[in-house]
This record gives sequence, structure tokens and C-alpha cells, in this order.
Amino acid sequence: MAFAPGEWITKTREFWRETRSEMGKVSWPGKNEVLATTTVVLISVLFFGIYLWICDLAFYQAIDFIFQKFGV
Repeated sequence: MAFAPGEWITKTREFWRETRSEMGKVSWPGKNEVLATTTVVLISVLFFGIYLWICDLAFYQAIDFIFQKFGV
């Protein structure tokens, strides 16, 4: 997709004009909504991190038991 020598300037201006127009249509969250969703994300990450850590320990113990049982 090649443009004529001066056409890229026109296309660039059009792009930024459309971008500015679309950004004006965005519904930006308020401070309370950002804090609430951030809290939910952090709690979820903490919960799943601990859950996966416990699963990792359990699988490690199970595999270690199997290896000891069969002398590997």
C-alpha cells in the first residue's frame, strides 16, 4: 500500500483527526470505579497465586511420593 509523496501527510492528519474524535466518545471510568476494579484484580491475582502455589506443592509431593515408591 504505497502512497504518493504528499499523500501520507494527508492520511496522517486524517488519522489523528479520527483518533481525536473517537477518544472524545470514550466513557472514561471515575476514580471509584478504577479503585474498585483494581482491588478486584489484585485480590483475584493473590487468590489464584496462592491456589496455584498450593497445587504446585501438592503435585510436587505426589510426584516425589511416586518416585520414592518405585525407587526412581
